[in-house]
Amino acid sequence: MPACRMCKQNYPDSQFISGNGPRYQVCARCGIENGLVRAEEAPQFYSDEVLNERLTLYTRRHLPWVAVLVGWVMYISLGRGIELWSNLFLLVLAVATLVVPVLHFMGSPRFNAEISRISP
Repeated sequence: MPACRMCKQNYPDSQFISGNGPRYQVCARCGIENGLVRAEEAPQFYSDEVLNERLTLYTRRHLPWVAVLVGWVMYISLGRGIELWSNLFLLVLAVATLVVPVLHFMGSPRFNAEISRISP
């Protein structure tokens, strides 16, 4: 992967603006920040708003998996010693472990639609 001449970061070829001279081997972000191209001329550029929206979508999509994983770690390390609560916690974790994959795969079309709507 080539590196940007300005920020020295490695990016795939699709993240570079096209051109010769000062525009050669410059990523879209550096090109916009240094005035080499306008944001409309660099479709691969993700603005800060787009980045925040994408991060929010990915967080909402994967948060249930993290919650179930943290729940199992807490149950194994702390929760087995409490009599009534350990049984309830185990029941909730078992149901969540079965439901989260189903909801994840059923929500894939909606997630893909929202990502394609946000992405430039």
